[in-house]
Amino acid sequence: MEFGYDARTEELRGRLLAFMDEHVLPAEPVFAEQRAAAADPWSPPPVVEELKAEARSRGLWNLFLPGERGAGLTNLQYAPLAEITGRSPHLAPPALNCAAPDTGNMEVLNEFGTEAQRKQWLNPLLAGEIRSAFAMTEPDVASSDATNIETRIERDGDSYVINGRKWYISGAMNPACAIFIVMGKTDPSAERHRQQSMVLVPRDTPGVEVRRGMRVFGYDDGDHGGHAEVVFTDVRVPVENLIGEEGGGFAIAQARLGPGRIHHCMRLLGMAERALELMCRRVVARTAFGRPLAAQGVIREWIAEARVEIEQLRLLVLKTAWLMDTVGNRGAHTEIQAIKIATPAAVQRIIDRAIQAHGAGGVSQDFPLAELWAAARTLRLADGPDEVHKRSLARRELRKYA
Repeated sequence: MEFGYDARTEELRGRLLAFMDEHVLPAEPVFAEQRAAAADPWSPPPVVEELKAEARSRGLWNLFLPGERGAGLTNLQYAPLAEITGRSPHLAPPALNCAAPDTGNMEVLNEFGTEAQRKQWLNPLLAGEIRSAFAMTEPDVASSDATNIETRIERDGDSYVINGRKWYISGAMNPACAIFIVMGKTDPSAERHRQQSMVLVPRDTPGVEVRRGMRVFGYDDGDHGGHAEVVFTDVRVPVENLIGEEGGGFAIAQARLGPGRIHHCMRLLGMAERALELMCRRVVARTAFGRPLAAQGVIREWIAEARVEIEQLRLLVLKTAWLMDTVGNRGAHTEIQAIKIATPAAVQRIIDRAIQAHGAGGVSQDFPLAELWAAARTLRLADGPDEVHKRSLARRELRKYA
């Protein structure tokens, strides 16, 4: 295993770090001001489009997607770049057209879509002209088990008719969201993992109701298009909108979520690095009880533990990326679950301590820490809760002894 950055990765890192320092980080207060002044809280502020244009001009575009449609990077090459974008998770990923849920949806269309589906939906997504949403989670069932979903997708002649209710559908509140990938049951009588299918549903299809935006720890997450409750009532789409085959929805979901999980973990490392940097700057500059906070033993312990955890997690993420490149997502299944269990929890703890070191400032809007904490905590649920990954990982480990 060789995790050293090759020449192309180093060159892109240099370009991306310069872009972050010169454009993204200075844009954060502008972004906040524009959001506060906006009439529509779900429309991305104008500064996001400015950053997208700048990123594209610098060749920092679609870095997540391998092959000729994307930047052609491996997972191992993309990992340190995604980490850098995690330092400003609300601005940098969309600026590079590397933001969820679009990344996962583009991967699905690239791998499983027909040529017509790619032309109609993938190409404008790759160009950053539209946004998208992935509709799987439902409020009335335990969606940590995707086989529970109840939304029906029923064949009726040359159409599929969709009925169901979804929530926390990321990106759906964005006015630029033009297409949903909807997962539902086409055959409830089939084998448990062959009941589900995925279909493409244009946002303007009659019967699609984006009912409300869902908050996450009080945040609307509007910069990424929010998280919506969406109701589908007798929504009719042509059978050509089926992705892959009937009964293939669960397998497609698993193929989609593997890369999505590691991308989240890559960005989480950047969030942890920024939290640690902010904590160090704060404790060096603040004095309490006659001594700098940095002189307090408990603070030094937090800093040391944070550095150790970040380095451990980075190595595990890089190993996972290397395995995905060399033996495929299935061969890296154990490591993908391991990083998804370990990274959000550790990063949440690091950010929490940075908040503590900042006192009241840590929970205020004057620092990014509260939003970073909310994002890390949410990722202990998103793309599968900790407990589901632990259950699956333990079962795989026990098979060795059965």
